[in-house]
Amino acid sequence: MARNARYTAGNRRPEESAVDFNTQYQPRKDDVFHEIVRESLQQGLDPTEQARAYAERGKPDFALAYLLVTPLPDAEKRETLARSYERRADHTEEQARAFDRQFHRPFPLLFKEAGKDRVIAKQIRAGRRIRPDAGRPLPVV
Repeated sequence: MARNARYTAGNRRPEESAVDFNTQYQPRKDDVFHEIVRESLQQGLDPTEQARAYAERGKPDFALAYLLVTPLPDAEKRETLARSYERRADHTEEQARAFDRQFHRPFPLLFKEAGKDRVIAKQIRAGRRIRPDAGRPLPVV
Protein backbone atom coordinates (compact mmCIF):
# COMPACT_ATOMS: atom_id res chain seq x y z
CA MET A 1 0.00 0.00 0.00
CA ALA A 2 1.58 3.26 -1.12
CA ARG A 3 1.57 6.03 1.37
CA ASN A 4 0.45 9.26 -0.21
CA ALA A 5 -0.23 11.37 2.85
CA ARG A 6 -0.35 15.09 2.59
CA TYR A 7 0.68 15.56 6.20
CA THR A 8 3.12 13.68 8.39
CA ALA A 9 3.04 13.00 12.11
CA GLY A 10 2.03 15.97 14.18
CA ASN A 11 0.10 17.44 11.25
CA ARG A 12 3.28 19.13 10.04
CA ARG A 13 3.88 19.45 6.34
CA PRO A 14 7.16 17.81 5.34
CA GLU A 15 8.34 20.87 3.43
CA GLU A 16 7.95 23.08 6.50
CA SER A 17 10.52 21.25 8.59
CA ALA A 18 13.02 21.32 5.73
CA VAL A 19 12.71 25.05 5.07
CA ASP A 20 15.42 27.22 6.57
CA PHE A 21 14.52 30.09 8.89
CA ASN A 22 15.19 32.92 6.42
CA THR A 23 13.15 31.33 3.65
CA GLN A 24 10.28 30.59 6.01
CA TYR A 25 10.07 33.99 7.69
CA GLN A 26 11.33 36.42 5.02
CA PRO A 27 7.76 37.06 3.75
CA ARG A 28 6.74 38.29 7.24
CA LYS A 29 9.37 41.04 7.24
CA ASP A 30 8.12 44.59 6.83
CA ASP A 31 10.07 47.12 4.73
CA VAL A 32 10.07 49.60 7.60
CA PHE A 33 11.98 47.16 9.79
CA HIS A 34 14.34 46.35 6.92
CA GLU A 35 15.31 50.01 6.70
CA ILE A 36 15.88 50.26 10.45
CA VAL A 37 18.11 47.16 10.38
CA ARG A 38 20.06 48.50 7.40
CA GLU A 39 20.72 51.79 9.20
CA SER A 40 21.78 50.08 12.42
CA LEU A 41 24.16 47.78 10.54
CA GLN A 42 25.72 50.84 8.91
CA GLN A 43 26.27 52.22 12.42
CA GLY A 44 28.13 49.03 13.33
CA LEU A 45 25.55 47.48 15.65
CA ASP A 46 25.65 43.70 16.06
CA PRO A 47 22.47 42.15 14.60
CA THR A 48 22.59 39.20 17.00
CA GLU A 49 22.71 41.46 20.05
CA GLN A 50 19.93 43.62 18.62
CA ALA A 51 17.74 40.58 17.91
CA ARG A 52 18.19 39.29 21.45
CA ALA A 53 17.53 42.72 22.97
CA TYR A 54 14.30 43.16 21.01
CA ALA A 55 13.25 39.60 21.86
CA GLU A 56 13.62 40.33 25.57
CA ARG A 57 11.51 43.47 25.15
CA GLY A 58 8.76 41.46 23.45
CA LYS A 59 9.17 43.02 20.01
CA PRO A 60 8.93 40.11 17.53
CA ASP A 61 8.82 42.28 14.40
CA PHE A 62 12.12 43.94 15.27
CA ALA A 63 13.65 40.68 16.48
CA LEU A 64 12.70 38.98 13.21
CA ALA A 65 14.19 41.75 11.09
CA TYR A 66 17.54 41.37 12.86
CA LEU A 67 17.38 37.56 12.89
CA LEU A 68 17.05 37.53 9.11
CA VAL A 69 20.50 39.14 8.78
CA THR A 70 22.32 37.42 11.64
CA PRO A 71 24.56 34.39 11.09
CA LEU A 72 23.04 32.37 13.97
CA PRO A 73 22.00 28.75 13.38
CA ASP A 74 18.32 28.31 12.49
CA ALA A 75 17.51 26.63 15.82
CA GLU A 76 18.82 29.62 17.74
CA LYS A 77 16.95 32.03 15.47
CA ARG A 78 13.72 30.11 16.09
CA GLU A 79 14.30 30.12 19.83
CA THR A 80 14.98 33.86 19.86
CA LEU A 81 11.88 34.64 17.79
CA ALA A 82 9.74 32.36 19.96
CA ARG A 83 11.12 34.09 23.05
CA SER A 84 10.07 37.47 21.65
CA TYR A 85 6.47 36.27 21.31
CA GLU A 86 6.54 34.86 24.85
CA ARG A 87 7.88 38.13 26.24
CA ARG A 88 5.18 40.07 24.38
CA ALA A 89 2.60 37.73 25.93
CA ASP A 90 4.09 38.46 29.36
CA HIS A 91 3.90 42.21 28.74
CA THR A 92 0.32 41.95 27.46
CA GLU A 93 -0.76 40.01 30.56
CA GLU A 94 0.95 42.57 32.81
CA GLN A 95 -0.90 45.35 30.98
CA ALA A 96 -4.21 43.49 31.35
CA ARG A 97 -3.67 43.19 35.11
CA ALA A 98 -2.72 46.87 35.34
CA PHE A 99 -5.88 47.87 33.43
CA ASP A 100 -7.91 45.60 35.70
CA ARG A 101 -6.58 47.44 38.76
CA GLN A 102 -6.96 50.87 37.16
CA PHE A 103 -10.45 50.45 35.68
CA HIS A 104 -11.83 47.83 38.12
CA ARG A 105 -12.91 45.43 35.41
CA PRO A 106 -11.31 42.49 33.60
CA PHE A 107 -9.75 42.66 30.12
CA PRO A 108 -10.16 39.11 28.79
CA LEU A 109 -9.27 39.98 25.19
CA LEU A 110 -5.77 40.97 26.27
CA PHE A 111 -5.32 37.58 27.93
CA LYS A 112 -6.66 35.92 24.78
CA GLU A 113 -4.09 37.78 22.64
CA ALA A 114 -1.33 36.77 25.05
CA GLY A 115 -2.45 33.16 24.64
CA LYS A 116 -2.23 33.50 20.87
CA ASP A 117 1.34 34.78 21.17
CA ARG A 118 2.23 31.74 23.30
CA VAL A 119 0.76 29.42 20.65
CA ILE A 120 2.80 31.20 17.99
CA ALA A 121 5.94 30.68 20.08
CA LYS A 122 5.24 26.93 20.20
CA GLN A 123 4.67 26.83 16.44
CA ILE A 124 7.95 28.63 15.80
CA ARG A 125 9.87 26.21 18.01
CA ALA A 126 8.27 23.31 16.13
CA GLY A 127 9.45 24.79 12.84
CA ARG A 128 5.93 25.31 11.60
CA ARG A 129 4.67 28.24 9.60
CA ILE A 130 2.63 30.90 11.29
CA ARG A 131 -0.28 32.62 9.60
CA PRO A 132 0.58 35.95 7.97
CA ASP A 133 -1.94 37.78 10.16
CA ALA A 134 -0.99 35.94 13.36
CA GLY A 135 0.58 37.77 16.24
CA ARG A 136 -0.38 41.32 15.42
CA PRO A 137 -0.14 43.45 18.55
CA LEU A 138 -3.23 45.05 19.99
CA PRO A 139 -3.23 48.81 20.32
CA VAL A 140 -2.63 49.53 23.98
CA VAL A 141 -3.09 53.01 25.35
